[in-house]
Amino acid sequence: MSGTGLRERKKLRMHQEVSDIAIALFLERGFEKVSVAEVAAAAGISKPTLFRYFAAKEDLVLHRFADHETEAARVVAARADGESPLGALRGHFLAALDGSDPVTGLNSDPRVLAFHRLLYGTPSLVARLHAYLERSEAALADALGGDLDARLAAGQIVAVQRLLAQENWRRITGGEDVEAVRPQARAAAERAFRQLAAGLSRYA
Repeated sequence: MSGTGLRERKKLRMHQEVSDIAIALFLERGFEKVSVAEVAAAAGISKPTLFRYFAAKEDLVLHRFADHETEAARVVAARADGESPLGALRGHFLAALDGSDPVTGLNSDPRVLAFHRLLYGTPSLVARLHAYLERSEAALADALGGDLDARLAAGQIVAVQRLLAQENWRRITGGEDVEAVRPQARAAAERAFRQLAAGLSRYA
């Protein structure tokens, strides 16, 4: 078991290190102008080795979303006794806003803003992001029960969280101050989750 744990930690470390190197190159020169071979050389590994860790060039960037792919499903699964799925998700999203989690868009760190500009300014990355969102929906749907109603609910919940984050990112990149935006971002999230609860009473 300990060997398996060590191998998994080494794999995770390799993922992180190669992703960080790739993103630095993409930010410096542009996603389309950096080849996978150049990333592999900078990371000190072969191109075939890189592709054992990352199925596509876009995944070098979207690796940063990997931890969030099943986040909503984990929140639902770990909710307190008597707490509704939407209640748990609402509380988790509000806490993320309070902590300026980059995934909420409410973060003005220059590195975070540069990453988001890279992501949303590159069509192939935006397209690949949708595959991550689809997997997030699927995981959440399973946590909600796995039937058609659960899949419909998961699609709406993931879409709402994505749109809230994009609105926050739009305002921050437009020059607004995080602390000025935060109370309005919280209010928007509260409204959005009330609307979800009204339409998804089974999960409220």
